[in-house]
Amino acid sequence: MKIFYSVLSGIILSTIVFTLLFGFQSNNKVDDKPNNQQIASQPDIPEEMYLFGEKVPLENFEIYERVDRELVVNAYWHSATILALKRAARWFPVIEPILKRNNIPVDFKYLAVAESNLENVVSPAGATGFWQFIKSAAVEYGLEVNDEVDERYDVEKSTEAACRYLKDAYAKYGSWTMAAAAYNAGMNGISKWSSIQKTNNYYNLTLGIETSRYIARIAAIKIIMENPVKYGYYLNNDDLYNPLKYKEVILDSSVADFADYAASLGINYKTLKLFNPWLRDSSLKNKNGKKYTIKIPEEGSIVLIKE
Repeated sequence: MKIFYSVLSGIILSTIVFTLLFGFQSNNKVDDKPNNQQIASQPDIPEEMYLFGEKVPLENFEIYERVDRELVVNAYWHSATILALKRAARWFPVIEPILKRNNIPVDFKYLAVAESNLENVVSPAGATGFWQFIKSAAVEYGLEVNDEVDERYDVEKSTEAACRYLKDAYAKYGSWTMAAAAYNAGMNGISKWSSIQKTNNYYNLTLGIETSRYIARIAAIKIIMENPVKYGYYLNNDDLYNPLKYKEVILDSSVADFADYAASLGINYKTLKLFNPWLRDSSLKNKNGKKYTIKIPEEGSIVLIKE
């Protein structure tokens, strides 16, 4: 009898060990058919599309593949694309009226996304702001740039400057697509390549990799941002960044200390700089009494951190 129970106990123990070992492996076996969350699918490319009011020749396989590449990159670059959608809610209402007032196609708002993702960033080459102006071009197109004031950080003024550049480029090439390419490569570069290759059509030009990808990147950004849900981006209104509410005051004198100046306006230094990032120092000489427009938040529109 003892032998029987010993054998039975051994069988039971072996069964338990077998079940634990192989049952655990079975339960954790990767399904040959992954669920939808595991699938990296091909983003849809529209059969026909227009950018800046001009047709993108997707019927050409090379152009199709250019757009396809940028659509895949941006559709799956989740962090940047989500932030672009959030920021667009704040900044597109600022940028769009300026483009319209200057008779610039509204699609150029997507160029600003391609340039900076709607953030006041500085490139390794020193290009600055939403529209990524280098200093020489910024000054040429009417922006003040010095140690105290850098209007490349002013979204409205830099958008106006970008419009002036794009108008000049369009007058030169007669094409908004070429104007956009010139924004990336410079008018001298585009004119040189156009002359050598004897074409004024962007899509017929052989270009460096950056400028070759540039228009396709803007096209991909437009495709995604115009229909984010289709490409897997589900953002509620509460997820978006609200437009800033502010009132304006005129500053036409020097400021010895912007912390004190901010306090006199009922705000703090940090808030002053957030609403006026083009102020680049802690003081302002303003020897000529130039008039600057200072933005301060509407009362109650933001919560100031108390000391």
